[in-house]
Amino acid sequence: MHFDKSPNEKPCCTLPTVKKLLEQKRRRETSSVPPPCSTASTTAAPPTTATVSASSSYSDMEVSYPWTPAPESSVHFYPSQHGPSYTSAYSFPAAHEYGTQQQLQGFIDTMPQTYENQMTLADPSMAASWSVLGLPQTTQLSFGPAIDPAKLEEARMLFNAMDYSRATGQDEDGDTILHIYTAKGLRECAYAAAERLRDVGRLDAKEHKGKTALLVAVTANQPEIVQDLLSFGSDINACDVKGQTALHLAAHYGLPGVLQAILSSRPSVNLEARNFDGMTPLHCAAISHSASVKAFPSIGLADVGLQTVADEKLSCVKMLLEAGASLLSQEIKSNKTVLHLAVKEGNIDLVTYLLRIPLPNMKDFVNLKAHGHTALHMAAGLHGNPHQEDILQLLLRRGADPSIRNLENDQPAHLLQIGPRGEKLKLMLKKRSASSRRRIVSLQDQE
Repeated sequence: MHFDKSPNEKPCCTLPTVKKLLEQKRRRETSSVPPPCSTASTTAAPPTTATVSASSSYSDMEVSYPWTPAPESSVHFYPSQHGPSYTSAYSFPAAHEYGTQQQLQGFIDTMPQTYENQMTLADPSMAASWSVLGLPQTTQLSFGPAIDPAKLEEARMLFNAMDYSRATGQDEDGDTILHIYTAKGLRECAYAAAERLRDVGRLDAKEHKGKTALLVAVTANQPEIVQDLLSFGSDINACDVKGQTALHLAAHYGLPGVLQAILSSRPSVNLEARNFDGMTPLHCAAISHSASVKAFPSIGLADVGLQTVADEKLSCVKMLLEAGASLLSQEIKSNKTVLHLAVKEGNIDLVTYLLRIPLPNMKDFVNLKAHGHTALHMAAGLHGNPHQEDILQLLLRRGADPSIRNLENDQPAHLLQIGPRGEKLKLMLKKRSASSRRRIVSLQDQE
C-alpha cells in the first residue's frame, strides 16, 4: 500500500502492489519449480493470444481475439499448486506505521510460513479427477482446513488498532489492504480486512484495472479466500475494465478449485456473462484449453506438467457445462460456438468431448454457422493438422452436412488441401453427401 506517511513517521518500505506480488509469485515459482519440459512451458502458447489459425489456410475463419485478462507469463501458476503464501517475500509494515508494536510482532510470529491448500494434487496424473459438479443451489463447499480462530482474532486486533484511513483506504494503484492480503494468500488477514471493508460498504472496491478483491483472489488461485469473500457478500458478477468476471478469469487460467467455489454460489452467478470481447466463460475455457494443447511438444513425448495444465482446463469446460453453461452460445464477434472454437484449433480432445454430450438437436448444433462457416468448413481448413481426418469423421457421424455452403458458396470439400490427402478427404465427404441425399429421397418416397 502506498499511503502517505505523517511527518512524524519514519520512512519505511512501501507495501507492494497486487501486480508486484503476482510478479514475485511468478519469479519464485519459476525459479523453485523447474518447467516440466526444457522446450515448452504453460506459457508457451497463452490463451490470451489465440490468434494462430490451427494451420488453416482460410483467413476469414481465423480465431483472432485481443482478449487479454493478463498474460500467463505475468501470473504464472502451476495449477496443482493452489495458493502458496507470500510471507517469504513480503515484510509486514514497520511497527510504528500502525502504532502497536507488541500486537503486530505477536501476529507476525504466529503467521504460518505457508498456507498450502489441502486441495493440492500430490500426483499430477490425478489432475483430471476434479469432479464435474452439478451442484445444488444451497451447497457450501469447504476448501482445505477451517480458518484458524486464534490467528483470526489476532488479525482483528491488528485492524482494530489500525488507523481508519489505512484500514479502509486505497493507494495510488487503487489497492486496498484487502487486495494486498488476498494476493498474498494470507487468509486470516484477508478475512479480518473483509469484515472491516464490508462494514463500511467497500468490500468491492476496485483497483486501477477494475479488479475487486474477489477477482484478485481468483487470479491468485485462492479458493478458500474466494469462498470467504463470497460469504461476506462480494459481488460474484463484478467485472474488471475488460468485462471479465470471476468466472471468466477462473475459466481462462484453468483453476478448477476456484471455479468450484464460484459455482457453489449459484443461482446468483451468471454463466452467460459476456466480457467486452463478447465471450462467455465457456468460450474462454475452450480457447485456453486449445492453447495449452498446442503447447505440447511436437515430438509427441509425454509431458506431465503440460498435460496437467490441459487436463485442469478441460475440467473447467466440463464443470461449466454441467453447471448449465449453454453449448449454443455464440461469441459476438464471429458467432462461433464452443464447437467452432475447438474445431478451428484442431483440438481433438475437446471436440470429442463436446460431440459426446447428448443433445436432442445435435444435428442442428453441429451445423450452426459462424459467419457462414459450419464446423465442417473449419475442419476442412485444418491443412496439415494431424487430427483433421478424425475431426471430420466425428462431425459427420454426429450429423454434419457436407452439402452446406458458406457465404462464398463453398462446400467443405472445396476448402480441403490440394494433393493426395485432400483428394482422400474429399472422397469421404462426397460419399457422405451422396448417402444423405439417398436417405432424403427415401424418406420423401415413403411420404
